[in-house]
Amino acid sequence: MEKFKRTSAIKKAKEFAQILRKEKPDYFYLKDIFKFLKKELEIKAEKINKKLPYVPSDEELKKFYKSVWEAKNFQDMLIIKTLLYTGCRVSEIVNIKIENVDFDACQIKINEGKGKKDRIVPFPAQFKEVLKAHVQKIKSQNATYLFESSWHKKYTPRGIQKMFKRYVTEADISASLTPHKMRHYLFRWLKTQGIDDALIQPYSGHVTRQSLEIYSKLSLNEAQEAYDEKMKNFLI
Repeated sequence: MEKFKRTSAIKKAKEFAQILRKEKPDYFYLKDIFKFLKKELEIKAEKINKKLPYVPSDEELKKFYKSVWEAKNFQDMLIIKTLLYTGCRVSEIVNIKIENVDFDACQIKINEGKGKKDRIVPFPAQFKEVLKAHVQKIKSQNATYLFESSWHKKYTPRGIQKMFKRYVTEADISASLTPHKMRHYLFRWLKTQGIDDALIQPYSGHVTRQSLEIYSKLSLNEAQEAYDEKMKNFLI
């Protein structure tokens, strides 16, 4: 039996182009044509299964943080704890200014995060004193950003990633552990603690159209209370 062979997509596109050119098509005309073409040929859209993101285990997190603790680098520890507690992206944490930290509410304002959106992220009440002591120290050095290098310049995302990788190597963790995967860990952990998605989503920065109506009914104070209560049991 002879094997069926399709015409190449590029050749078939050129044939269609010859037919359609006289119609002077624009984007919307072509979109409608292919919509009806799919219907005529009874072609259904195929769903692509998304690969679930890797989430570090509790043991990997403990092992990783043990290497951070043993290094006795106070600022590195603060940066990593801030990443773990808030779920900030590396590109966001390097741009946090001192003025963005609200110690009364235990919250940090992220200005122009992913998608150029502003949002508020929490940190645990038990982290407030150590973070406040850090801020008081760097304020005396005329710092602008929450985390600055010894040259009084804000960190780069690459600098944070390299620092993070160093501790992963020292912890002898074979898995590819990154700051972004720690975001997955935090949000999964909060979910396993029974916190509703509608409370987690505004902090994560993953706003979906379907959830906007739910968010409008929830206050940040309500989310903060749920977060604070559960974070008392966080591993780090």
